[in-house]
Amino acid sequence: MSFPDRETVLDFISNNPSLTTKQEIARGLKVKGRERQALRAILKELEADGTLERTGKRAWAKADTPPPTGVVVFEEIDKDGDLIARAVGREGTFGPPIRYAGYQGKSRGPAPGVGDRGLAKVNESNGEYHAKLIKLFEQRDEDSPMTGRFERNPKGGRVIPASRKDKRTLLIDRSDSKGAEDGDLVTAIPKPGKPNGPAFGVVTEILGRMDDPRAASLLAIHGHDIPVEFPNDVLNEAESIKPLPTEREDLTHLDLITIDPADARDHDDAVYAEKLDDGWKVIVAIADVAAYVRPGTALDREAQKRGNSTYFPDRVVPMLPFELSADACSLVDNEDRPCMAVEMIFDQSGTKRSHRFIRGTMRSKAKLAYEDAQAAIDGKTGGPGEPWLEPVLKPLWGAYEALGKARAKRAPLDLDMPEKKVEIDEDGKVTAIVEKERFDAHRLIEEFMIQANVAAAETLEKLGAPMLYRVHDQPSDAKIAALADFLQTLDIKWALGERPQTHRFNKLLGETRDTDHSEAVSEIVLRSQAQAIYDPDNVGHFGLNLTRYAHFTSPIRRYSDLVIHRALISALKLGDDGLTKEMGAQLHDLASHLVDTERRSMAAEREATDRYLALYLQDRVGAEFEGRITGVTPAGLFIRMAGTGADGFSPISRLSDDYWVHNEQSMALIARGSGKRFELGQTVKVRLQEVTPLQGGLLLEVLSPPKPKKPGEKPPPSRGGRSGPRGKNRGKLSSKPRHKGKKKKGGKR
Repeated sequence: MSFPDRETVLDFISNNPSLTTKQEIARGLKVKGRERQALRAILKELEADGTLERTGKRAWAKADTPPPTGVVVFEEIDKDGDLIARAVGREGTFGPPIRYAGYQGKSRGPAPGVGDRGLAKVNESNGEYHAKLIKLFEQRDEDSPMTGRFERNPKGGRVIPASRKDKRTLLIDRSDSKGAEDGDLVTAIPKPGKPNGPAFGVVTEILGRMDDPRAASLLAIHGHDIPVEFPNDVLNEAESIKPLPTEREDLTHLDLITIDPADARDHDDAVYAEKLDDGWKVIVAIADVAAYVRPGTALDREAQKRGNSTYFPDRVVPMLPFELSADACSLVDNEDRPCMAVEMIFDQSGTKRSHRFIRGTMRSKAKLAYEDAQAAIDGKTGGPGEPWLEPVLKPLWGAYEALGKARAKRAPLDLDMPEKKVEIDEDGKVTAIVEKERFDAHRLIEEFMIQANVAAAETLEKLGAPMLYRVHDQPSDAKIAALADFLQTLDIKWALGERPQTHRFNKLLGETRDTDHSEAVSEIVLRSQAQAIYDPDNVGHFGLNLTRYAHFTSPIRRYSDLVIHRALISALKLGDDGLTKEMGAQLHDLASHLVDTERRSMAAEREATDRYLALYLQDRVGAEFEGRITGVTPAGLFIRMAGTGADGFSPISRLSDDYWVHNEQSMALIARGSGKRFELGQTVKVRLQEVTPLQGGLLLEVLSPPKPKKPGEKPPPSRGGRSGPRGKNRGKLSSKPRHKGKKKKGGKR
């Protein structure tokens, strides 16, 4: 066996977790000359198969394994009220969540909060990581603003935070209230004060009223610092900018159409299909945003800063000004528009034979909603889609059917989780919560977009051009082990050691689809998956089961797609407005930024939806609902209510007088002694007891009895559970994080 080999490299990294860079590993192993090439190849191979995780540009660690001593950043307060950190690498955070467990030894210091950094000892116990602080050397910005509700009192008032993660409450002197009235939504900043004294603040802006139905989105926007107003120089550019003259192919004769949600305001993509003698031609035409938003301009800087558009039930915060997103760049029907298109040729089995990219001019012949296109295909007459049935829709569906054969053979992960839509009237009030219907029309557009994205990645990779991949790593060993442990409690076997594959997950989902465990298995499979990110280095897309993938099809609402358009323009010599060398050299930093803006938008969208659901349900306190347990923690149960899809919480203290033990392996709360259980996926009846629209919180009482003890199951251990406390505070959700490093009696930290 040649030196170095995989085992030697892995042993060195395991035994020397502080030596993580390629140079440090090479010195430690005394690797020289040509052996360094072998080391480079081994590190790349270990990263590709998920054994190592990149923590810096040229640094690695065991996947999902934080170093025993290192820098951590405290990111959030979890559902149990505990402070959660992650290890910090040279290019951001990595690894599993780490629960804060106080200071190391006899040392003491200020309590950390969300946003703080520190040096910590990290240890692992039963698959869970804990951090003991050695030194807190970087605290969150105490001047960071708070968004919340102003509550008036004789001396002035106080601001109650809108975010469940923000545990501050600011006292406001009357002179610092800026005229805020009781119930106003405000932003406030802390005033300097004594470390151990009450926190005072100053109201900086009055946003609106808590009783305004549109407040839910407003709070999320300000709480996550999502830019709303465009600077004047950006607006001036948007109103005056014209595309650079460049050679374009005329596509206006083609029957390209857009198929989008009925309420869509911007149209990124149009599609066309044509039957060939031995297969299909498919054209996906995308708005040529690069022609309008050029590198170095005010428009470009603002689009990059925002990263993406953010979608709320009542509004959109766009990445680009409406002059571009809803007009000049949008592929509106019966108007000539510049486009970037890809023409793909597929055989009868849906296998792609060739593709080519086109910088062209197109004219959308029709704007159809998903429902309209589906109705026409289903034979319903009289709708907007009927005139386009023969010339456009039938060829599209024919090509989609062929592509479906190749998709079935590829076997992407088949997790089709239902989505809820919040319907709002003109006054901003929630009128209904409905489940989004999924048509073949949705799946058709999705499949065509996937094929276009693959073509973009293939072309840029073949030409050796700099690019941003959309990568989705395979599940980590720790997550697969947790999945196997849970399935074992259902008497379902999952072989450890085999490389995760999508068809194996699909088989599991199929085998349990019509059983009582269907939703629990779907939930745990979803949780086992990694998050998709942007990265200039490719590791493939596990969920889609693709070796290379990029985002190309939505440049109006995602900056990543605009980067891919520019890369194609430069690589294929389609104009002078392509990717600059400077931007190509900064793709690692850009990828990290775009992941951050994407997650910021996702968090804001989720918070706004939670608040709208709480507003919708606030008049139904005391009502009973069917629900399903979607989360089991030492603090209680998370339950998704049928009909609305709203998520509520039932504290462990409200379940019964039993002493409940959290069994992490089976994802259940088990009563010590009787062995009765509440478990993931279980259907229960609940009563809505309390609604807090400001935070979007729902407090539930479980009315259904627990399931009986499983035959042959051993009684739970005496540690690791909680019993129902008595007294006036029984069942109250504390507003203070429990992360002072002490164990609550009878509780598991």
